[in-house]
Amino acid sequence: MKSGKDKKYIHLIVGARPNFMKMAPLYRALEKEEKFCRAVIIHTGQHYDEKMSKLFFEELKMPEPEAYLEVGSGSHGKQTARIMERYEDYIFRTGKPDLVIVAGDVNSTIAAALVAKKLHIPVAHVEAGLRSYDERMPEEINRVLTDRISDILLTPSRDADENLIREGIDPEKIFFVGNIMIDSLLDHKEKAEKSTIKSRLGLQEGEKYVLITLHRPSNVDEREGMEIILDAFSEIGKKCKLIFPMHPRTKKNIGKFKLEEKIKAIDNLIITEPLGYLDFLKLEMEADVVLTDSGGIQEETTFFGVPCLTLRENTERPITISQGTNRLVRLDTESIIEAAKEAMEEKVKRGKVPELWDGKASCRIAEVIFRWLVEGNTRG
Repeated sequence: MKSGKDKKYIHLIVGARPNFMKMAPLYRALEKEEKFCRAVIIHTGQHYDEKMSKLFFEELKMPEPEAYLEVGSGSHGKQTARIMERYEDYIFRTGKPDLVIVAGDVNSTIAAALVAKKLHIPVAHVEAGLRSYDERMPEEINRVLTDRISDILLTPSRDADENLIREGIDPEKIFFVGNIMIDSLLDHKEKAEKSTIKSRLGLQEGEKYVLITLHRPSNVDEREGMEIILDAFSEIGKKCKLIFPMHPRTKKNIGKFKLEEKIKAIDNLIITEPLGYLDFLKLEMEADVVLTDSGGIQEETTFFGVPCLTLRENTERPITISQGTNRLVRLDTESIIEAAKEAMEEKVKRGKVPELWDGKASCRIAEVIFRWLVEGNTRG
């Protein structure tokens, strides 16, 4: 409920683990402005692994959600519809907020934004303006539509501003604030460095390894794609350890395609359950190579200066290629092997940290929101 006659009431929407890393530093920044606002976390439950959600909340020092909508898994349409239905019902029961803040490109992002907009509640989009220009990706649809209906567009990079302006978005709505993922990374880097995950996995001091994350349908939802990737792992595993925190979707499909024996035959492959934020950061910052299809990991590896091989045809974060350490690799066994070999032999560019990836994005966002809500002056 609203607290105080003039105090602004703000919903921060989270649903999937990447949202947690974006909203945790923003919640803390808004908490410092408690005289003018009350910010609460609304958890849709899109990522429904209670144990992992709890671990991320604890590690990121986030408060208990004000509401947990428990939408769970399902097709894109069903999941988005459940989020809309339950979030709208929550607003009707508890009262309208003055602002709804969404982040990234998951189903929770577009669903909450649509509910807010239809109820005439202003929407702010953190990580606005990113584009892969590949409409086969559900995330691209979510990004574009959320940007179209948002009142405040908070961008992580200059190219995102340019994308929005090309699409006809009013420049007065666009605010270049930097990459909020880096805020969480810097907030927790020191703790992550103390993680014992490497010794727990049996890695020796100085031992080379490749860190792997895979979950996108284009890579794991077809047997042929999975076999292409596993064949590459078989070759790479002859040279170094492979650390593979396995996404539930990937694990399910390995069983579905009966690829368990193929997995077992790969040398030096260490499979784990999905890891907490601190353990994963430790492995990521000290990896020789990261092989992924994630968006956020492309940014984190760029900041750490770790070579990143992204198994995708395109990326909504091209700055990680033009300025960072990222490289796109097509879904082909030989291409993956060759790219991994070059990265292990350090035949790759080192990259640099992009503008305003400095750990202060959350403070800049809080300032924009303060001016927008309280002073009615968006540009200062």
